[in-house]
Amino acid sequence: MNTVTELQTKMQQVVSVVKSTTPLAPSITNTVTINFVANTQLAVGGSAAMIYLPDEGITLAQMANSFYLNSGTLEPFYTETFPATAKAMHEQHKNWVLDPVALGIGTMRTNLMHEFKSYKPTIIKGNASEIIALASLWELIHHQDSTVKGVDTTDTVDAARQAAVALAQYTSGAVVVSGTDDLVTDGQQVIMSHGGSPMMGLITGAGCSLGGVINVYATSTDPLTAALTGVQIYNLAGQRAAELANGPASFQTAFIDALYHATAEEIAHNPFDVEAI
Repeated sequence: MNTVTELQTKMQQVVSVVKSTTPLAPSITNTVTINFVANTQLAVGGSAAMIYLPDEGITLAQMANSFYLNSGTLEPFYTETFPATAKAMHEQHKNWVLDPVALGIGTMRTNLMHEFKSYKPTIIKGNASEIIALASLWELIHHQDSTVKGVDTTDTVDAARQAAVALAQYTSGAVVVSGTDDLVTDGQQVIMSHGGSPMMGLITGAGCSLGGVINVYATSTDPLTAALTGVQIYNLAGQRAAELANGPASFQTAFIDALYHATAEEIAHNPFDVEAI
């Protein structure tokens, strides 16, 4: 189990590395939020590359140290692009981030998420309902009733704790459950990160872009540190942006600025709690 001080040191290190190296952090993501995802990745120091085609996924898998796959708005050709990219990252033992958006609303989406089980995403990020649904689909927990409401959760973060731990233990990676307080686990410890703002629920793409920013950090550190650093900077930036915003539109602008200006020390010292499982 990592101590708070150890986690803070690792977070400061990866923030500094990312800002000095501008790592390539490609994504196949939600077309509704693609612009916001790219802008947040740029704000924290990454290099965004948004692609769709199978051959491009395989090519960038050779070039990048981490990849972000988000199932928010699926197209038929993603049945080829997603598995090909995930397989390439898995075979090269590289990090890749899965956001199982709206799992449960269609057969194609469910089948893709089931196929991803064998490619073991190193980081999984979702809301509580999505995390419960994925752990149930992969038969890692006893079936737990959970329903999605579009892309929104109907479950609490606490209700998804068992599912998150089971997923992390299966993948030997990290899992993020986003909510009022965000849960991060590597299957050995549970970390609760605090901050953020209710305004984050009033803009499109807060969750999707979190996955994109976690992906930036995953290019340069281990899954747990990447996941926690992404959550920490989001909670810090969300709180700061809310203090300046007059509404959702100004909040989104202030949020990107807050991501850009956040220092490594500020991110690492955003409030969080650690407990052993």
